[in-house]
Amino acid sequence: MKTTLFVTAFILLFEITTHAQTNIGKLKIIAELKIRPGNVTVSKYGRIFSTVHPLGSNMFQLIEITGIKSYIPFPNESYQKFGKAASDNQLDSPLGIVFDSQSHLWTIDMGLNFGKTRLWCFNIKRKKVLEKITLPENIAPKGSFIQDLVVDDKNGWAYLADINNPSIIAVNLKTKEARRFNNHPSLQAENVDMIIDGKVIYAGDKPTRIGINPISLSADNEILYYGAMNGKTWYEVPTKYFRDGESDANIASMIKVNGQKPLSDGACTDIKGNHYFTDLQAHAITKLSHDGTLSTLVQDDKLTWPDSVHFGPDQFIYISVNQLHRAPYFTGQSDEGHPPYYIMRVFAGEDGVVGR
Repeated sequence: MKTTLFVTAFILLFEITTHAQTNIGKLKIIAELKIRPGNVTVSKYGRIFSTVHPLGSNMFQLIEITGIKSYIPFPNESYQKFGKAASDNQLDSPLGIVFDSQSHLWTIDMGLNFGKTRLWCFNIKRKKVLEKITLPENIAPKGSFIQDLVVDDKNGWAYLADINNPSIIAVNLKTKEARRFNNHPSLQAENVDMIIDGKVIYAGDKPTRIGINPISLSADNEILYYGAMNGKTWYEVPTKYFRDGESDANIASMIKVNGQKPLSDGACTDIKGNHYFTDLQAHAITKLSHDGTLSTLVQDDKLTWPDSVHFGPDQFIYISVNQLHRAPYFTGQSDEGHPPYYIMRVFAGEDGVVGR
């Protein structure tokens, strides 16, 4: 009898494991949008939120996905600009978006029109603002493009990436003080062209050379990972050195190469230390395993500029897909993007930190 129960349990475990393995890399469309999404994140209960890319629509800034072709402004219409002049009471140009461990929603608002960069935090159940931190001008000067973030609410810190003035910005969420770490080679773009569908992507009259963009945190919040969009190197640095107020020189001395990556706009890290990147040139999501192996998780023509990746519940990675290289910033002319734009998800077969 015991032997029979053991065999039955083994068979059941084998079937579950086999089913999970066969579904790794399966891609599914969650939403088809007429507006260009920015970054996407998912709560531990499965609620899906997305910023609206500031290089696209200026009507909405932050939305919650409610169906395959439906969404609502978040937290409500009063926080959206609807094409009007920017104000301190409204969202202006948010892009990076994450959940913390308390299911609070954070977004970094670049203030491209308002002129000030602000870090917002929302209670999604009450649809209320919990925090709004305005970064001082010496930390976020005019012309900054502070577009990605991770939040460590265990220690009370947020880390931001500025691609225009390539820097890591560390914000103490308790004191509201911030510092900028810059002037390091790891933050700069590498001399590598971005080629999508056989065409070199330009910004203005030169091929793109975009610095630090995707960033992620280890599951224990102790390691910050980052790399340039136009770059094939993935770096790591201990967050303790930011929290302890170490000098730039000491921080620089602790930066190490973690591995290789594709040219990417987004990244996330699972609890085992595997990293997942949006692979802009290959229309793919690429995995850097903790043993240093680079592989393709999924490749599909619908992944036309996969912008951001974040873990949601049940080992799924959620992806915003927005054809950004077809926006006027890159074409130099009209918007060549064609709806639908997508929110998608892919089964990774690994547990990640939800929303981060």
